[in-house]
Parts: sequence; C-alpha cells; structure tokens
Amino acid sequence: MTTLAQPDAATAAPPPGTPYDQLRVVPARHPGRWAATAVVAVLLAMVVNSLVTNPRWEWDVVGAYLTEESIVRGVLTTIQLTLITAVLGFALGTVLALMRLSRSPLLQAVSWGYTWVFRSVPLILQLLLWYNLAYLYRTLEIGIPFGPGFASVDTLSLIDKFGAAVLGLGLHQAAYSAEIVRAGILSVDQGQLEAAASLGIPRRRQTTRIVLPQAMRTIVPTAVNEVIGLFKGTSIVYVLALGELFYTVSVIYGRTQRVLPMLVVAAVWYVVLTTVVTILQYYVERYYARGAVRTLPPTPLQRLRGNLTAGISRVAAVRGGVR
Repeated sequence: MTTLAQPDAATAAPPPGTPYDQLRVVPARHPGRWAATAVVAVLLAMVVNSLVTNPRWEWDVVGAYLTEESIVRGVLTTIQLTLITAVLGFALGTVLALMRLSRSPLLQAVSWGYTWVFRSVPLILQLLLWYNLAYLYRTLEIGIPFGPGFASVDTLSLIDKFGAAVLGLGLHQAAYSAEIVRAGILSVDQGQLEAAASLGIPRRRQTTRIVLPQAMRTIVPTAVNEVIGLFKGTSIVYVLALGELFYTVSVIYGRTQRVLPMLVVAAVWYVVLTTVVTILQYYVERYYARGAVRTLPPTPLQRLRGNLTAGISRVAAVRGGVR
C-alpha cells in the first residue's frame, strides 16, 4: 500500500495573508559588469577611431596590395608549405609517439633522442643546415646499406630552397607532434585497453579503434595550435629567400619604402589563414565529441539561426503586449 508524502512545513508555500506576500522581487544588479562593459566599449571605440582617422596607416595602399599578384603567390606558397610540413610532421610524429610507447628499448631511445635533438636545435639553424646539405653530401644514393648503390641523384637538384624549407619545418614539427600525440594516447583510460585485451582484440585494432578516436579529443586543440604556429613560422624561411608571404612583403616594402602598410597586408593575410584553420578546428572537435557529450554543440550557423529566431520571438511578444 502506498501513501502520499505530506509536504514539509519548512518547504510548503506560505498561506495567503502572510508578510511574504508583500515582499518586492528586485532583479540582481551587476554594477561591475556594466562598468567593465562601458570601459571596454570606450577603449574599442578609441582603437577603431584611431585606425580609421590616422592617415599614416595608408589603408589605400593596403587595399591596393592586398590582392596583388606577387602577394597572392606568396600566400599560396605559405599555404602549400604549411600543409606539406603539417602532414609530414604529424605523420612522423605519430610514428615517433608509438615508438616511444613501445616495449622496445631501442625504439624508445631513438624516439627520445630524436625529440631531444630537434627540440634543442633552433629552427633557423636547422633550415640553414638542410639548405647546405649538398656541401656534406654531393650525391644521395639508393642501394644496399653499407654496400653498393643502385641509383644516385645530385643533392643540390633534389633539395632546393623549397625542399630545405619542407625538411626543416617538417622534421622540426615532428618532434613537437610526437609529444602531442603521446600525451593524447596516455590520456585514454588504461582500463579500456585492459578490457579490450581481455576480449581478445588485437593490439593494432585497440590502437586504431579504441585509443586514437578518444585521444583525438585531446590531440586536436593542441595540434591546431601547432598548425597555426606553422602558418606564422613559415615566415622564418625568409633566410632561404623563398618567396612565401613575409619574404614577398619584405621585398615589396624594401622597394617602395611603404613598410607599415605592407606589414599590415601580411598581418591581414595571416589573420585570414588562422581564422580558416580555427573554423576547421571547431568542426573537427565537434566530430570527435560524438559519444562524449549527449548533445553536440551547435554550429555557428545553427547558433545564428537560433539567435535570429529568439530575436523575432521577442519582437513579436513586445508588439503583442503593446496591442
């Protein structure tokens, strides 16, 4: 037999006619928030006013060179260099991370030594060393180790400016990518691996179907930061006189003496490139969030549509109330 529980006297609604009926509900006030908003709005207005009214920014020059042919070629070279080195860096970094986590002492030592060396040597020095590789080895041969070679190629014809930039940036990035991937793998609960092993799932399948999909939730944000760093880090290959974005800009302002407007042109393009990568990061994180959250976060388009719908509903409610 079930009985209904009687409401507690402390939680029951007060009877009518008590002093509680005369209390006035006052909305919470946030003076600090409003003051901070006002200060930030004033500072933002001052910055915008300075950018618009100061003639020394020379926005007409910026607009003229923003889509200039040599600048666009430099942007395309920057994108190409970033994509190739990112793929090379994270592919090799994943291999190094798996070597570091293997049970072989030799593989662990080689992976640790690679990471130690390439993180210790400055990137600009690595670029110059790869560019001068032909001085150490005039030809590169393919053949039996410590034996005769079957084919050879001239080193200088194989590793030009672009090749040296790819090797320098890619191998340097691999050292950092290895630690990112290793940290992501270690973040997965070891109990899941034990459960998979008890079910007889092969180790390779454990890695590809259980560990990596979950590790990507940790890897993706840091990996995207590294890719954004690569976009900006490609500017260091100006020491090789490679025609990427920053080198092209520096050549133009060296010829025209329009230093500040050309630097603004480079800054605008870097902001555009990193914004595109950030948008891609959002969708990749949203994809790997499946199974970790009950409801996926809305996309920017869905959020905009929801805000518009809510705004239209408020306007309709106000108009209905006025009538």
